[in-house]
Amino acid sequence: MHGEYKIPGGKLVVVDLDKQDEVLRNVQVAGDFFLEPDEALFALTRALEGAPATTDAEGLTRRIKAALPEGTVMYGLTAEGIAVAVRRALAQATDWADYDWQLIHEAPQSPALHMALDQVLTEEVAAGHRPPTLRVWEWGAPAVIIGSFQSLRNEVDPEGAARHGIEVVRRISGGGAMFVESGNTITYSLSAPASLVSGLSFADSYAYLDEWVLGALGDMGIKAWYQPLNDIATEAGKVAGAAQKRMVGPDGNPGAVLHHVTMSYDIDADKMLDVLRIGREKMSDKGTTSAKKRVDPLRRQTGLPRETVIDRMIASFRTRYGLHRDHATAEETARAQHLAATKFATPEWTARVP
Repeated sequence: MHGEYKIPGGKLVVVDLDKQDEVLRNVQVAGDFFLEPDEALFALTRALEGAPATTDAEGLTRRIKAALPEGTVMYGLTAEGIAVAVRRALAQATDWADYDWQLIHEAPQSPALHMALDQVLTEEVAAGHRPPTLRVWEWGAPAVIIGSFQSLRNEVDPEGAARHGIEVVRRISGGGAMFVESGNTITYSLSAPASLVSGLSFADSYAYLDEWVLGALGDMGIKAWYQPLNDIATEAGKVAGAAQKRMVGPDGNPGAVLHHVTMSYDIDADKMLDVLRIGREKMSDKGTTSAKKRVDPLRRQTGLPRETVIDRMIASFRTRYGLHRDHATAEETARAQHLAATKFATPEWTARVP
């Protein structure tokens, strides 16, 4: 069994092993990390040898840490990362490069249709009918997108939304409310087989699926990092928020994961505060007293046009994993349009948590 894991902000860890009588055998750990002293590599390998195959990542981490010689120094490597690589090997996880990634980047669409496309395309991936897909959104109207479990009245000021012509829609994933305007936001979705994140905890999967965009931002001169659970941050402030939804596949198919991210290219902070009800409790949790300071737009940080930022992100993904231009099929589009009209544009769905 073979497992790989790129440690966020660190190096690649590769684990090869056999599973015999439900225990780990012939464990080999390798990668482009740095580790001192040399004996530490063999110590951690011995610690994994004979471990029950059902041992979770925390249990494997404890075994590794207990076995490391005193004074061991790791560069780009962590005991937790090794444990994740072991779990990914046991889960027979796939890698980004195992797939023929498709790109969908179409004309502006309504907020409700975007919600529906996320569901339909990810269901198609879960069913094995569509390759893994990166979809870049273009907004046909300004909107507030609330999380699946958020209270509508607690998150949105209806008078403020009406005053500014803001449509309110609810997505299928959890997380917080997002304020978007055409030209001021960069939003993308990843619809990928669940095997891509096999062996990862829910939190680790966020960091893993955000790694490529951190690299793309770095190429544009922005030092960015994953901030648990679902933010992408820079020294100047938050630039993006992510959310996920897992879908079960039919007939034993392992299913798919939807991972979508909204990035602030530019922002009208006064309008946002007039529409969103952002309480003091939330602000105190972020360590700031002003919502305007929570988000620092990419326009100011890059100095680049929005279209250029998107093009560079797409180019970075293509260079890493390969990417071919695609479009939603006529059947997918028809299903999404029906779903938008019967679910995502209805008051019953939007106010399902009043």
